[in-house]
Amino acid sequence: MVDEYKMVVAIRKDLDIGKGKMAAQVAHAAVNLALYSEKKNTKVFRNWESMGAKKVVVRVSGLEELYRLKQMAEDKGLSTSLISDAGLTQIPPGTVTCLGIGPAESSVIDDITGNLPLW
Repeated sequence: MVDEYKMVVAIRKDLDIGKGKMAAQVAHAAVNLALYSEKKNTKVFRNWESMGAKKVVVRVSGLEELYRLKQMAEDKGLSTSLISDAGLTQIPPGTVTCLGIGPAESSVIDDITGNLPLW
């Protein structure tokens, strides 16, 4: 059986940002990871893309949990993208908003993010 591929973006729930800002931050993470994956791990990128380019958005309590997930993902050899906001609208410059992980086999990502609530 072929494993499904997906990308997960974890966003901080402790930030007071609007839905549009949140969507933009998630999009930044997804685009960064897709571009990186296409260049550095073409096989994974093509598998992910051919299976519908699945993206899942989950929430984390705050920055500490985001950094913990980043370390866990990198320890498994997964690509990550930590997104910091430019600070032009709702939050101060440099505020870390979300973390993208993948794309990768769902079973591998689920070991790290499978217990997190969906956004």
